[in-house]
Amino acid sequence: MSNGVDTSADKNVLDLTRHNRNRATNRAVRSTRERLQTGPGTSPAFDAEILAMHVGACLQGAAVIPITILLIAASGAYFTTQPHILIWGLFALTMHAIGILIVKRASKTEITPENQIKWRRILLAAQAAMGLSWAIFVLQDCASCNPTAFTFYKGAVLLVALSITAMASMLLRQAVLFGFLPTVIALTAVSISGRNILDIGLTAVFTTALIFFIYITNRLHQANLKLPSFQTEKDDLIAELEVAKSLSDEARRRAEEANMAKSRFLASMSHELRTPLNAILGFSEVMATEVLGPLNNPLYKEYAGDIHRSGSHLLELINEILDLSRIEAGKYELSEESVSLLEVAEDCIGMIQLRAKSKNIRIEQQFEKALPSLWADEKALRQVILNLLSNAVKFTPQGGEIMVKAGWTAGGGQYISIRDNGPGIPENEIPVVLSAFGQGSIAIKSAEQGTGLGLPIVQAILAKHGGEFKLKSKLREGTEVIAILPSSRVLESLPAVSEVKAVEPRRRQFA
Repeated sequence: MSNGVDTSADKNVLDLTRHNRNRATNRAVRSTRERLQTGPGTSPAFDAEILAMHVGACLQGAAVIPITILLIAASGAYFTTQPHILIWGLFALTMHAIGILIVKRASKTEITPENQIKWRRILLAAQAAMGLSWAIFVLQDCASCNPTAFTFYKGAVLLVALSITAMASMLLRQAVLFGFLPTVIALTAVSISGRNILDIGLTAVFTTALIFFIYITNRLHQANLKLPSFQTEKDDLIAELEVAKSLSDEARRRAEEANMAKSRFLASMSHELRTPLNAILGFSEVMATEVLGPLNNPLYKEYAGDIHRSGSHLLELINEILDLSRIEAGKYELSEESVSLLEVAEDCIGMIQLRAKSKNIRIEQQFEKALPSLWADEKALRQVILNLLSNAVKFTPQGGEIMVKAGWTAGGGQYISIRDNGPGIPENEIPVVLSAFGQGSIAIKSAEQGTGLGLPIVQAILAKHGGEFKLKSKLREGTEVIAILPSSRVLESLPAVSEVKAVEPRRRQFA
């Protein structure tokens, strides 16, 4: 009883641990999914991580914008032959340098969920300052230049600057908008004041391009935002799997220990029960046979017979439990020797004939002649055949027939088949019948109920021999059970059917 209480207590502790773990894990996964599914309103932790990634990307590509500005200023000064483009270039480089200094300062400071809003605003202000330089570029004029060519020149420069800025600042939300909103305002002002169709067209094209790049950068930002979200969710799931595996291993270990404890308990109790039970059987048989003299009351003799029959049934049950517990505990050892399957089968049929005749059941034999001996445990093999024959007699109706066959298998092994014309077993009940303590509906209704351990013991013994057990049954058509021993157990074997040739059969000695 104490073992049972301890196991139950351990199970409760395990279940409570699993419950708490599942609750914490579900909360973590739910939080991760919320972060994953939200757009701009992501968690501060992810915003801080993305902002730190933006700072690193800005430092890595710090030279791209200055080179672009130098190329724009040099080409503009060459084509316009006016120095104000160079002055603009110097101003733009100054704004960019200020932005890089801010980025370097941010890189030296740990960006946390608490200060990420402040740093985001500072970086957006730096983008707006750089955008002011592009707005000033829009206001540049060239009296000696072709107006159409100069407008196309400004449009090409602005589109290039917009593309480079969008790619460099996709990790910073609204960076493109803050960086080029002053440019749009400047273009709008020039279009309104000059009423030039080229300026109006440039304003429309650039504004459309700005809207498109804002959309693209937002999509890229969301895609980059999902990367840490996916990573976090993956880490959570990996942790969940590791904990589940750990708990599964622990539960399996506890189950194995409990099964071993159960087997040891059954083996011990079976031994303890068999000793007084043998005395009960002996004395009841003495009383039933009146060895020491006649009993005064005939009912005593009848009761003594009932005691003996009940005790025999109980002893059979204890023996089966003991056999099964020994097998499960791994202590069932085979005592192997040379055994004739035909002789053992004939002995078992002789032992079961009396019970069969009491029910007017005919047992037919169909044995192949000259079967060689097997290397097996004779006692175990006898137990297998007796169990199968007992079941056949038990479930065969009055006046029925049992067919026993023995012979070669296709693979060069030997088999024994026992078929009855009893009520059969429903297909859905076959797994139940083959399990320990399992009984089908026919067995439950039968007056000769068993323990449900016979077939599991048969399967275990055959498995110990490397053999196989098959059960075929159809309702109202009968049942056939087949015990198969492999070719490796045959002391003098024939080759398998697929290998048979028109030559002398090979002979080999079992090693």
